[in-house]
Order: sequence, then C-alpha cells, then structure tokens
Amino acid sequence: MSADAEPGAEALDPRSAAALAAKLRANVERALRGKPRVVERAIETLISGGHLLLEDVPGVGKTTLAAALARSVDGSFRRIQFTSDLLPSDVVGAALPETAHGRPTGALVFQPGPLFAHVVLADEINRASPKTQSALLEAMAEAAVTVDGRTHVLPSPFFVVATQNPLEHHGTNPLPESQLDRFQMRLSIGYPASEDEAAVLREDPGTTALPELTPVLEPRDVLRLRASAERIKFDDALIAYLLAIVNETREHEAIHLGASTRAALALRRAAQAHALLDARDYAIPEDVRELALDVLAHRIAVDPRAGAERGGEESEWLLREILDRVPVPL
Repeated sequence: MSADAEPGAEALDPRSAAALAAKLRANVERALRGKPRVVERAIETLISGGHLLLEDVPGVGKTTLAAALARSVDGSFRRIQFTSDLLPSDVVGAALPETAHGRPTGALVFQPGPLFAHVVLADEINRASPKTQSALLEAMAEAAVTVDGRTHVLPSPFFVVATQNPLEHHGTNPLPESQLDRFQMRLSIGYPASEDEAAVLREDPGTTALPELTPVLEPRDVLRLRASAERIKFDDALIAYLLAIVNETREHEAIHLGASTRAALALRRAAQAHALLDARDYAIPEDVRELALDVLAHRIAVDPRAGAERGGEESEWLLREILDRVPVPL
C-alpha cells in the first residue's frame, strides 16, 4: 500500500496543516451529523494515504461520508455497486475497439472504468467475486491499473471507501485476511444518538447539506497534508512501543495470525496523521493507542473459542488486553 505523497508536494507547518484538516472535518460534518469520531478517522485515513473499510448496516451514512469527502476536496466521486456478476473490467475499465466514422480502425482504445476518480465508494464489496475484489485491491495497492500490458495511473489522491454488511451472509464472499490487510482502517458508523437522529429527521442533511457542500480544499491540498504527515516525528522509543504491540499479536495464544509489517506501517502512518490533526509535529504513545483498534483489529485472525469466552468482537477484546499489557514509554 503506497502512502507516499506525490513528488513535489509541499509540506505545511503543523498549525497550517491542522487548520486545513479542521476545515475539511467541519465541512464533512455538515453532511454526516453526530459522528465526529468517524469523520476524523476517515480524514486520518485519507491523509495517511490509506483506504477505508466500513462494516455496517445499510442506511447509516456510508455513501454520505464518501460523497461529502469528495465534494469537500473538489474531487471526482464514483460509486460502484458490487454484485456477484460484476467483472474486473466493469471496475478498472477495458481496451475497446476504436471506431472512426462508424467503422473499426483496428486499434484498441482504453476506456477507464469507474475506478478512475479521486474518491471511490465500493459498495458491498463482499458481494463481488474474489477475482473482482482482487482487481480493486490491486489498484488500491498500486494506484494504477494494467490493461493489455499498459499501465494507467489513477487520479491523485486516490481514496477507496469500501463497505460490507456484517448481517448478510447469503451470496457474499468475505474478504480474506490478506485482502483486509490492504485497508488502513476498519470502522463502523453505527446508529446516531437520539438527539442527532432527531436533528437528521428535522433537517435531512443528506438531501440538503450534502448537495450544498462547497469545496474547502483542492486535491493538491490533500497531497500537501500527506507530505506534512510524513514529516511528523516518530522517535525510536515510539517505534519500539508500536512493535511491542504488533509482536504481542503474533505471540498471543488466542491469535492465529498476527499483525503484518504492513499493519505496523499503517499504524505508524495513522498515528502521524492523528498528530497532525492535533497540530503537533511529533507523535506520542496516545496516538498509537487511540488508533490501534481501528488499524489492527481487522488484520488479525482469532481462535473462535477465545471470542466465545469474552463475547463481543473478539479481536478488539484481545487488542485491548494487549494495549493494557504493553508498557507505555514515558
């Protein structure tokens, strides 16, 4: 998963970067009411160059979040409804015969698929075949697609928000751990609090605030924020702390598959983005602790018997135990 800022992107000082990110957050929150933590995590994922997996029931704002982010950064937005008959070419595009004056010329011309946008909502990704899932995930990793031996670069920034419904299993192909590892964070939006839901019913921001959102950033501003996040200091003691957490996931008796090196790198980048939103030029242990569950929980495979004894989401239970056990550097 490439998270590097585009070459030449200008880094900002911490205060300027935080102010820019705050404008983005406030704008998105106009459309997605009552979910400040989800909006913050989504922006941290965008800034750290990752992709976001939303695992939730329908109708809680997943499309609104993705569309609001695209509108706020003046970026293009495409929604792809994943179904069992969706082909890889339906997502990435295909080389089609060229015609001139209604006749074929014999040449092939690449027709980009809906993946060619700044923000892509991959809706119900677990309903697609593994082959189509892989085509999307390869594009996420490379920020480009290859068709008939030719590479086509995707827009920059390129941000995928994928969704899957945890309650429906018929006709689905759950993402394996190797593919889940491609997502920077996994979040659940959840139902709004009563007062926020009442405000939604009164104001209907999805049909009022969302269409009226105006850009507060440009795509190049996102690249500047990424460059700024990459410069956030992450000292050796903090690296040792992060690795201690990751190593515990690999050695825990109830975990079959621990966090990968990619997962460790994703957590570092997310922590740097979190520090940037807090207007700091250095990361602290609290950045790592606060992001650990969202970054690591979907990347570990747990013995089902461990979850049966604890109840709830077993990977999160185990990660909380690990976080409590690993000494925090002073």
